[in-house]
Amino acid sequence: MIAEPLTCQPALVSMRDLDVRTVEALIHRAEEFKHGAGLQLTTPVYAANLFFENSTRTHTSFEMAERRLGLSVVDFNPQASSVSKGETLYDTCLTLASVGVRLLVIRHSQNAYYQKLLNQPALPVALINAGDGSGEHPSQSLLDMMTISETFGGFQGLKVAIVGDLNHSRVARSNMEVLQKLGAQVYFSGPAAWYDPQFNRFGQYLPLDDVVAKADVMMMLRVQHERHSDDTPFDQDAYHQQYGLTLARAAQMKPHAIIMHPGPINRGVELASELVEGPQSRFVEQMHNGVFMRMAMIESVLRGNQLGGLA
Repeated sequence: MIAEPLTCQPALVSMRDLDVRTVEALIHRAEEFKHGAGLQLTTPVYAANLFFENSTRTHTSFEMAERRLGLSVVDFNPQASSVSKGETLYDTCLTLASVGVRLLVIRHSQNAYYQKLLNQPALPVALINAGDGSGEHPSQSLLDMMTISETFGGFQGLKVAIVGDLNHSRVARSNMEVLQKLGAQVYFSGPAAWYDPQFNRFGQYLPLDDVVAKADVMMMLRVQHERHSDDTPFDQDAYHQQYGLTLARAAQMKPHAIIMHPGPINRGVELASELVEGPQSRFVEQMHNGVFMRMAMIESVLRGNQLGGLA
Protein backbone atom coordinates (compact mmCIF):
# COMPACT_ATOMS: atom_id res chain seq x y z
CA MET A 1 0.00 0.00 0.00
CA ILE A 2 1.43 3.37 -1.05
CA ALA A 3 1.43 5.91 1.77
CA GLU A 4 -0.78 8.92 1.11
CA PRO A 5 -0.47 12.23 2.96
CA LEU A 6 -2.97 12.56 5.80
CA THR A 7 -6.06 14.37 4.62
CA CYS A 8 -7.76 16.99 6.75
CA GLN A 9 -11.41 16.18 7.45
CA PRO A 10 -13.70 18.76 9.10
CA ALA A 11 -15.60 15.80 10.59
CA LEU A 12 -15.38 12.00 10.52
CA VAL A 13 -18.91 10.65 10.75
CA SER A 14 -19.48 8.13 7.94
CA MET A 15 -17.41 5.74 5.85
CA ARG A 16 -19.42 6.89 2.84
CA ASP A 17 -17.50 10.18 3.01
CA LEU A 18 -14.05 8.56 2.76
CA ASP A 19 -12.41 7.57 -0.51
CA VAL A 20 -9.73 4.89 -0.83
CA ARG A 21 -6.82 7.34 -0.65
CA THR A 22 -8.15 8.85 2.58
CA VAL A 23 -8.59 5.42 4.18
CA GLU A 24 -5.06 4.44 3.16
CA ALA A 25 -3.67 7.70 4.52
CA LEU A 26 -5.39 7.17 7.86
CA ILE A 27 -4.03 3.62 8.07
CA HIS A 28 -0.52 4.84 7.29
CA ARG A 29 -0.71 7.61 9.90
CA ALA A 30 -2.09 5.21 12.52
CA GLU A 31 0.84 2.89 11.87
CA GLU A 32 3.22 5.83 12.37
CA PHE A 33 1.60 6.55 15.73
CA LYS A 34 1.89 2.85 16.58
CA HIS A 35 5.62 3.05 15.93
CA GLY A 36 6.18 6.08 18.15
CA ALA A 37 5.20 9.18 16.17
CA GLY A 38 3.81 12.08 18.18
CA LEU A 39 1.92 15.31 17.71
CA GLN A 40 2.95 18.81 18.76
CA LEU A 41 0.17 21.09 19.95
CA THR A 42 1.12 24.76 20.24
CA THR A 43 -2.16 25.72 21.90
CA PRO A 44 -4.35 23.71 24.31
CA VAL A 45 -7.13 21.61 22.79
CA TYR A 46 -10.02 20.43 24.95
CA ALA A 47 -12.01 17.33 24.06
CA ALA A 48 -15.24 15.83 25.41
CA ASN A 49 -16.52 12.30 24.86
CA LEU A 50 -20.31 12.22 24.82
CA PHE A 51 -21.37 8.58 25.10
CA PHE A 52 -25.14 8.25 25.35
CA GLU A 53 -24.84 4.46 24.95
CA ASN A 54 -22.66 2.19 27.05
CA SER A 55 -19.14 1.50 25.82
CA THR A 56 -15.88 0.07 27.10
CA ARG A 57 -13.55 -0.30 24.10
CA THR A 58 -14.52 2.76 22.06
CA HIS A 59 -14.82 5.16 24.99
CA THR A 60 -11.54 4.23 26.69
CA SER A 61 -9.74 3.98 23.35
CA PHE A 62 -10.75 7.51 22.34
CA GLU A 63 -9.77 8.88 25.75
CA MET A 64 -6.40 7.15 25.57
CA ALA A 65 -5.87 8.49 22.03
CA GLU A 66 -6.72 12.03 23.14
CA ARG A 67 -4.37 11.91 26.11
CA ARG A 68 -1.53 10.44 24.05
CA LEU A 69 -1.90 13.34 21.61
CA GLY A 70 -1.71 15.86 24.45
CA LEU A 71 -5.38 16.90 24.50
CA SER A 72 -7.14 17.81 27.74
CA VAL A 73 -10.21 15.65 28.29
CA VAL A 74 -13.28 17.26 29.85
CA ASP A 75 -15.36 14.79 31.84
CA PHE A 76 -18.94 14.31 30.62
CA ASN A 77 -21.55 12.00 32.12
CA PRO A 78 -24.93 12.02 30.32
CA GLN A 79 -26.75 10.80 33.45
CA ALA A 80 -25.41 13.75 35.45
CA SER A 81 -25.88 16.35 32.71
CA SER A 82 -28.76 18.60 31.67
CA VAL A 83 -29.73 15.95 29.11
CA SER A 84 -31.66 14.40 32.00
CA LYS A 85 -33.64 17.66 32.17
CA GLY A 86 -34.59 17.54 28.49
CA GLU A 87 -31.69 19.48 26.94
CA THR A 88 -31.23 18.70 23.24
CA LEU A 89 -28.04 17.21 21.86
CA TYR A 90 -27.38 20.40 19.92
CA ASP A 91 -27.71 22.58 23.02
CA THR A 92 -25.40 20.25 24.95
CA CYS A 93 -22.81 20.55 22.19
CA LEU A 94 -23.32 24.32 22.00
CA THR A 95 -22.69 24.58 25.75
CA LEU A 96 -19.47 22.59 25.55
CA ALA A 97 -18.27 24.61 22.54
CA SER A 98 -19.04 27.84 24.41
CA VAL A 99 -16.78 26.89 27.34
CA GLY A 100 -13.91 26.01 25.03
CA VAL A 101 -14.28 22.36 24.02
CA ARG A 102 -13.08 21.98 20.42
CA LEU A 103 -13.34 18.21 19.81
CA LEU A 104 -16.54 16.24 20.37
CA VAL A 105 -16.60 12.46 20.11
CA ILE A 106 -20.22 11.33 20.23
CA ARG A 107 -22.02 7.99 20.47
CA HIS A 108 -25.80 8.22 20.23
CA SER A 109 -28.72 5.85 19.80
CA GLN A 110 -30.24 7.96 17.01
CA ASN A 111 -29.15 7.07 13.49
CA ALA A 112 -27.34 9.93 11.71
CA TYR A 113 -27.69 12.23 14.75
CA TYR A 114 -24.70 14.15 13.41
CA GLN A 115 -26.53 15.59 10.41
CA LYS A 116 -28.28 18.25 12.50
CA LEU A 117 -25.00 19.17 14.20
CA LEU A 118 -23.06 19.52 10.94
CA ASN A 119 -25.71 21.88 9.60
CA GLN A 120 -25.16 24.33 12.47
CA PRO A 121 -22.53 26.95 11.53
CA ALA A 122 -22.54 28.30 15.10
CA LEU A 123 -20.97 25.08 16.40
CA PRO A 124 -17.18 25.61 16.19
CA VAL A 125 -16.08 22.05 16.96
CA ALA A 126 -14.43 19.10 15.29
CA LEU A 127 -16.76 16.10 15.34
CA ILE A 128 -16.12 12.34 15.31
CA ASN A 129 -18.93 9.82 15.24
CA ALA A 130 -18.27 7.04 17.76
CA GLY A 131 -21.36 5.12 16.64
CA ASP A 132 -24.91 6.14 15.72
CA GLY A 133 -27.68 3.65 16.50
CA SER A 134 -27.64 0.92 13.86
CA GLY A 135 -26.13 3.38 11.37
CA GLU A 136 -22.32 3.45 11.26
CA HIS A 137 -19.19 3.04 13.36
CA PRO A 138 -16.35 4.64 11.36
CA SER A 139 -13.60 4.36 13.98
CA GLN A 140 -14.22 0.62 14.44
CA SER A 141 -14.28 0.18 10.68
CA LEU A 142 -10.98 2.01 10.22
CA LEU A 143 -9.22 0.08 12.97
CA ASP A 144 -10.52 -3.11 11.36
CA MET A 145 -9.04 -2.02 8.03
CA MET A 146 -5.74 -1.24 9.76
CA THR A 147 -5.69 -4.72 11.29
CA ILE A 148 -6.44 -6.41 7.97
CA SER A 149 -3.82 -4.30 6.21
CA GLU A 150 -1.17 -5.25 8.77
CA THR A 151 -1.99 -8.93 8.30
CA PHE A 152 -2.32 -9.15 4.52
CA GLY A 153 -0.59 -6.03 3.21
CA GLY A 154 -3.64 -4.97 1.21
CA PHE A 155 -7.25 -5.73 0.33
CA GLN A 156 -7.46 -6.51 -3.39
CA GLY A 157 -9.06 -9.91 -3.88
CA LEU A 158 -9.36 -10.73 -0.15
CA LYS A 159 -12.46 -12.71 0.77
CA VAL A 160 -14.09 -11.23 3.87
CA ALA A 161 -17.11 -12.79 5.57
CA ILE A 162 -19.31 -10.66 7.84
CA VAL A 163 -21.41 -12.97 9.98
CA GLY A 164 -24.21 -12.49 12.48
CA ASP A 165 -26.74 -9.79 13.34
CA LEU A 166 -26.17 -7.87 10.13
CA ASN A 167 -29.28 -5.73 10.02
CA HIS A 168 -28.67 -4.20 13.45
CA SER A 169 -24.89 -3.78 13.20
CA ARG A 170 -23.36 -0.37 12.54
CA VAL A 171 -19.96 -2.11 12.26
CA ALA A 172 -21.26 -4.31 9.45
CA ARG A 173 -22.66 -1.32 7.56
CA SER A 174 -19.41 0.63 7.78
CA ASN A 175 -17.24 -2.35 6.91
CA MET A 176 -19.21 -3.57 3.90
CA GLU A 177 -19.04 -0.05 2.48
CA VAL A 178 -15.28 0.37 2.77
CA LEU A 179 -14.28 -3.22 1.99
CA GLN A 180 -15.95 -3.02 -1.40
CA LYS A 181 -14.18 0.29 -2.12
CA LEU A 182 -10.84 -1.26 -1.20
CA GLY A 183 -11.27 -4.21 -3.57
CA ALA A 184 -12.21 -7.02 -1.19
CA GLN A 185 -14.84 -9.63 -1.99
CA VAL A 186 -17.53 -9.54 0.70
CA TYR A 187 -19.70 -12.43 1.86
CA PHE A 188 -22.52 -12.32 4.37
CA SER A 189 -23.93 -15.00 6.62
CA GLY A 190 -26.10 -15.39 9.70
CA PRO A 191 -29.85 -15.62 10.31
CA ALA A 192 -31.70 -14.86 7.07
CA ALA A 193 -34.25 -12.81 9.03
CA TRP A 194 -31.45 -10.43 10.04
CA TYR A 195 -30.25 -9.89 6.46
CA ASP A 196 -31.35 -6.88 4.42
CA PRO A 197 -31.49 -7.52 0.63
CA GLN A 198 -30.05 -4.01 0.17
CA PHE A 199 -26.72 -5.51 1.25
CA ASN A 200 -26.62 -7.47 -2.03
CA ARG A 201 -24.91 -4.52 -3.69
CA PHE A 202 -21.90 -5.07 -1.41
CA GLY A 203 -21.63 -8.85 -1.42
CA GLN A 204 -23.22 -12.29 -1.51
CA TYR A 205 -25.22 -14.02 1.22
CA LEU A 206 -24.27 -17.67 1.78
CA PRO A 207 -24.84 -20.32 4.47
CA LEU A 208 -22.11 -20.16 7.09
CA ASP A 209 -20.69 -23.60 6.32
CA ASP A 210 -20.20 -22.52 2.69
CA VAL A 211 -18.36 -19.35 3.78
CA VAL A 212 -15.88 -20.64 6.34
CA ALA A 213 -13.58 -22.44 3.92
CA LYS A 214 -13.61 -19.51 1.43
CA ALA A 215 -12.85 -16.60 3.73
CA ASP A 216 -9.52 -14.96 4.46
CA VAL A 217 -11.22 -12.92 7.19
CA MET A 218 -14.09 -14.05 9.42
CA MET A 219 -15.77 -10.99 10.97
CA MET A 220 -18.14 -12.20 13.68
CA LEU A 221 -20.83 -9.88 15.04
CA ARG A 222 -22.58 -9.72 18.41
CA VAL A 223 -26.33 -10.33 18.57
CA GLN A 224 -27.64 -6.88 19.45
CA HIS A 225 -30.56 -7.76 21.69
CA GLU A 226 -31.03 -4.10 22.64
CA ARG A 227 -32.04 -3.30 19.05
CA HIS A 228 -34.51 -6.17 18.65
CA SER A 229 -38.16 -5.29 19.23
CA ASP A 230 -39.57 -8.79 19.80
CA ASP A 231 -39.49 -10.79 23.02
CA THR A 232 -38.73 -14.16 21.44
CA PRO A 233 -36.53 -16.23 23.80
CA PHE A 234 -32.95 -16.44 22.59
CA ASP A 235 -31.24 -19.84 22.72
CA GLN A 236 -27.51 -19.18 22.95
CA ASP A 237 -26.46 -22.78 22.33
CA ALA A 238 -28.73 -23.16 19.31
CA TYR A 239 -27.43 -19.89 17.84
CA HIS A 240 -23.83 -20.96 18.38
CA GLN A 241 -24.35 -24.28 16.64
CA GLN A 242 -26.20 -22.78 13.68
CA TYR A 243 -24.60 -19.37 13.19
CA GLY A 244 -21.51 -19.24 15.41
CA LEU A 245 -17.87 -20.00 14.73
CA THR A 246 -17.62 -23.32 16.53
CA LEU A 247 -14.36 -25.21 16.95
CA ALA A 248 -15.45 -27.58 14.20
CA ARG A 249 -16.13 -24.71 11.78
CA ALA A 250 -12.87 -22.99 12.70
CA ALA A 251 -11.02 -26.19 11.76
CA GLN A 252 -12.29 -25.68 8.19
CA MET A 253 -10.72 -22.20 7.89
CA LYS A 254 -7.71 -21.55 5.69
CA PRO A 255 -4.45 -21.73 7.70
CA HIS A 256 -3.73 -18.05 7.06
CA ALA A 257 -7.30 -16.85 7.71
CA ILE A 258 -8.01 -14.57 10.67
CA ILE A 259 -10.93 -14.10 13.05
CA MET A 260 -12.16 -10.61 13.95
CA HIS A 261 -14.83 -9.29 16.31
CA PRO A 262 -15.68 -5.67 17.25
CA GLY A 263 -16.56 -6.62 20.82
CA PRO A 264 -18.04 -7.13 23.26
CA ILE A 265 -17.79 -10.86 22.64
CA ASN A 266 -20.39 -13.27 23.94
CA ARG A 267 -18.18 -16.31 24.34
CA GLY A 268 -19.83 -19.51 23.24
CA VAL A 269 -22.41 -17.60 21.19
CA GLU A 270 -20.89 -15.90 18.14
CA LEU A 271 -17.60 -17.77 18.56
CA ALA A 272 -16.19 -20.49 20.77
CA SER A 273 -14.38 -19.16 23.83
CA GLU A 274 -11.21 -21.07 22.89
CA LEU A 275 -10.95 -19.04 19.67
CA VAL A 276 -11.07 -15.56 21.25
CA GLU A 277 -7.34 -15.49 22.09
CA GLY A 278 -6.30 -18.25 19.71
CA PRO A 279 -3.55 -17.92 17.06
CA GLN A 280 -5.94 -16.89 14.28
CA SER A 281 -7.80 -14.31 16.35
CA ARG A 282 -7.08 -10.59 15.96
CA PHE A 283 -9.48 -9.48 18.69
CA VAL A 284 -6.79 -8.15 21.04
CA GLU A 285 -4.84 -6.57 18.18
CA GLN A 286 -7.99 -4.80 17.01
CA MET A 287 -8.38 -3.19 20.43
CA HIS A 288 -4.67 -2.26 20.49
CA ASN A 289 -4.84 -0.75 17.01
CA GLY A 290 -7.94 1.22 17.98
CA VAL A 291 -5.92 3.72 20.00
CA PHE A 292 -3.59 4.52 17.10
CA MET A 293 -6.33 4.72 14.47
CA ARG A 294 -8.30 7.06 16.69
CA MET A 295 -5.19 9.19 17.13
CA ALA A 296 -5.01 9.47 13.33
CA MET A 297 -8.69 10.38 13.11
CA ILE A 298 -8.33 13.04 15.81
CA GLU A 299 -5.32 14.58 14.09
CA SER A 300 -7.23 14.67 10.81
CA VAL A 301 -10.21 16.58 12.23
CA LEU A 302 -7.98 18.91 14.25
CA ARG A 303 -6.15 19.82 11.06
CA GLY A 304 -9.42 20.05 9.16
CA ASN A 305 -10.68 22.59 11.70
CA GLN A 306 -7.29 24.34 12.13
CA LEU A 307 -7.13 23.54 15.84
CA GLY A 308 -4.05 23.15 17.98
CA GLY A 309 -1.57 25.12 15.91
CA LEU A 310 -0.32 21.93 14.23
CA ALA A 311 2.80 22.11 12.12
